Amino acid sequence: MSNAIEAEKQPLLKAHNLNAGYGLVSVLESVSIEVFAGEIVTIIGANGAGKTTLLRTLSRLIPATSGEINFSERNLLAVPAYELPKLGIAHVPEGRQIFSRLSVQENLFLGAYSRPQHKPTLAVLERALTLFPVLKDRLSQLGGTLSGGEQQMLAIARALMSEPKLLLLDEPSMGVAPILIERIFETIKALNSEGMTILLVEQNAELALSIAKRAYVIETGRVVLQGSAASIREDPKVREAYLGA
Repeated sequence: MSNAIEAEKQPLLKAHNLNAGYGLVSVLESVSIEVFAGEIVTIIGANGAGKTTLLRTLSRLIPATSGEINFSERNLLAVPAYELPKLGIAHVPEGRQIFSRLSVQENLFLGAYSRPQHKPTLAVLERALTLFPVLKDRLSQLGGTLSGGEQQMLAIARALMSEPKLLLLDEPSMGVAPILIERIFETIKALNSEGMTILLVEQNAELALSIAKRAYVIETGRVVLQGSAASIREDPKVREAYLGA
C-alpha cells in the first residue's frame, strides 16, 4: 500500500538542474521543474527568458548540456526526439509549424505517425475534429491557407492524434484572434478535465495562471519563483511585471 502511495507522489515529468543552450550560448541554468499527472503547469516569463528553450530541451529538440529529464521515471536524455510520441509526449511548438503545403487531413495523419502502421483510429480522428469542428469542414484545404487561429487548432489537433499523456504547448495564443484564443483555452481546460497533463508556455500570463494549477516564473534562464498558480498570480512582483497591475 505504501509503495502505491509513493508512486502516486512521483511526478510524471521531472527536470533537475537542467542546462541547455545554442552552441556556445547558454540559455537555461540549473532549471528544475516537476509536472504531476493530471495537472496544468504553466511557465511564464519575459520574451527571451528561456521558456521556449526549456520546452525544446524537454522534447529533445535541442540537447541538454547537463542535468536530468525523466518521464514516468524513464531517462529522456537517452531517448531521441522522434521516439517521444511513442512514450506519450507531444509538443505543439511556438509558431505552430504545420505543413503548409499539405492538407488539413494530411497534417492530422502525420500526428499519428507513432501509432502502429502510422494509421490513426477513426475514434482518435473524430475526437480531434470534435474538439475543433472548424477543421472538419477543411480537411481537404491546404494547411497554409488557414487563419492563424485555425492553424493553431490544427497544430494542437495534430499533437492529439498520438494520444499523448503529456502535452507541451508553446504560446498557443500567439498570433490568434481573441475569439479563437477563448476557444483554444476552453479546449485546453476540457482536455485537462479528461485527465491529460499539460505543460503550458504562454505570453498571456493572466490567462495561463487562470487555468493552471501550478506555475514557474523564469528570468534569464533561471527559475526565480514557483508555487500554486493562485499564489503566483497574487505575488506583487509578478503582478507588476506580467499582469499589468
